Amino acid sequence: MGTAQVPPNLKQFRSRCLSGGAVNQQTQSEWNEVLAKASDASALNPCLRKAFTMALAALLWEMVRLWWSFTNGAVLMVFAAAGGLWLAVFYLSDRKKNRDRWQQAGRDVIVVHCLSPGRFTPNTSPFVMKLLTFLRLARLPHLVDHEEPFGPKGKTPWITLNGEDFTDSHLIIEMLSDQYNIDLTNSLTAEQRAAAKAFTVMIDEHVCWCLRAWRFGEDGGSNLKEGLSLPFYKRLLFPLFVREQRTALWHQGVGRHSHAAVRAMMKEDLLALSKYLGDKPFLMGDTACAVDCSMFAFLANILYNYNRSPYYAVVNELVNLRQYVERLKSQLWPDWDECLASP
Repeated sequence: MGTAQVPPNLKQFRSRCLSGGAVNQQTQSEWNEVLAKASDASALNPCLRKAFTMALAALLWEMVRLWWSFTNGAVLMVFAAAGGLWLAVFYLSDRKKNRDRWQQAGRDVIVVHCLSPGRFTPNTSPFVMKLLTFLRLARLPHLVDHEEPFGPKGKTPWITLNGEDFTDSHLIIEMLSDQYNIDLTNSLTAEQRAAAKAFTVMIDEHVCWCLRAWRFGEDGGSNLKEGLSLPFYKRLLFPLFVREQRTALWHQGVGRHSHAAVRAMMKEDLLALSKYLGDKPFLMGDTACAVDCSMFAFLANILYNYNRSPYYAVVNELVNLRQYVERLKSQLWPDWDECLASP
């Protein structure tokens, strides 16, 4: 296996990335090319690597079962431990290769790790959309990477910045705002800042769970799956993901209510957003801030990913909400179509 070579145009790529604020689609494409060329020539496609690992784990389990039937348990444990060690080495080696690639983005370039693009939105996760929209609004240089969508805490999105990992979209936005001295609310009064905080919590912690209740509780993930571009093996595992989300809904509490009760709560939230927005261009006035990133992310998901949900009709009827989504999409996502998954 040969040593990975850095493409000669990497310095030019870094220069454009750092000077251009939010990275455009061309630069993102160059980033993908850099990763491909910098990786070992014999490296497998990420999906194939994961499928291979899963198949190997299944084979190992079958071998364990057979050995248990025909041989001593102690011998079995030795083989199981050896197989587990091999899988751990395989995973760590793969992780190191990914980190080497992320480092090539350059200093102060934010590498956003998230799920693959959706068919109708650049990402089906509202929290990924929230973070990406913030990075565009704040004009921070960033690149999107789909190799490892789930971070150290098992959540998506997460970022790598100058070799350090940061998780949770809200905490990431706060950290970046402090580190780069970004204050998108400096034109707001103290009362408006408090309102923005309250709306952010409502969207991230209440609208989020009400939408999940329909997405997984009522719809069973069907509408969501239509917007995802999933390989075959992930489609087979999708029902397990839906079951996991239903369990989370039950433990959170929203999943214990009737569908009608959850729909009523969600409609109240959407009406509150519509009334407060009024005829303003952004939720808090003439300037967009972090709360708009959350609001846009969830409303865009409803409009483009969940056309069978009852909330799709509500947002369409509340004209100012629909126009709000179209406005932010036009201003911050002019390359929207290029960011979608290939048909």
